[in-house]
Amino acid sequence: MLYIQEGSINKIITQMQMNKYDVSKLDAFLLRFIGSPQSGWIDMSTTLNTKADFLYKLTTAKAALQNITLIPGETTYVFLGELAKNLNLDIEKLNKAFNKQSKISEGAFIPDTYKMPIGITEERLIYMLLKVAHKKMKQFSIKVFGVYNEKRWFHYVAIASVIQKEAANDKEMPLVSSVIYNRIKKGMKLQMDGTLNYGKYSHVKVTSKRIKNDKSIYNTYIHKGVPPIPVCNVSFTAIQAAIFPAKTNYLYFMKNKKNTHDFTRNYSTHLENIRRATKRNK
Repeated sequence: MLYIQEGSINKIITQMQMNKYDVSKLDAFLLRFIGSPQSGWIDMSTTLNTKADFLYKLTTAKAALQNITLIPGETTYVFLGELAKNLNLDIEKLNKAFNKQSKISEGAFIPDTYKMPIGITEERLIYMLLKVAHKKMKQFSIKVFGVYNEKRWFHYVAIASVIQKEAANDKEMPLVSSVIYNRIKKGMKLQMDGTLNYGKYSHVKVTSKRIKNDKSIYNTYIHKGVPPIPVCNVSFTAIQAAIFPAKTNYLYFMKNKKNTHDFTRNYSTHLENIRRATKRNK
């Protein structure tokens, strides 16, 4: 599989030279007679090709593509498992490639639908996904802050990951964000179940036993503040909410009958919201 960026023939030849393909300016000249190279994924069919076959395939061959979707709030553990299944890849090689290429163990991808070629290698797939994510993250950070500071950026991604797990919808995100900041300011633990839906526990219901026994960095019932690394992969809406929380005095929220949340500053009101929710579920 070969990925060709959009551009002139000379630019494409230069790109392939940088990627260690045996092509030259003479090949750029020959391509003007054979046809224009296609952009996107090219299925070369074999590892080694004659020069003539190689140039011909650049202008005619196309790889079979398959959509892969990363949903906001999903963990990398689950996402890599789905990639391995849908693209017929080796999960161990996929995890190894991710651990080798990613500087952070969670939150490195951007939720979206991607078109990936059937037959892509584990190394190349991770490279492409991380490259796209880094570019988009950098662009968003520069738009908001004027610069891209990786440490600062992933601090907000960590906050955004908690928001992503807890908010019922995009509209709630700035409100959940305000609760996080307000509780931290008062020295309160976040005590948010969503932080325990990390890794392989992404879709596992959080129980009181789990809250008591989980000693990971993600347990906000025993650790103060936001987990030091993200809980999941997040949307830019969640990141924006993390950067710009709503101005409220809310300290608590509870899911209501509409499957959204009731927010309050008073613990007594919060207890009443809990009683209503508990009564409904009995």
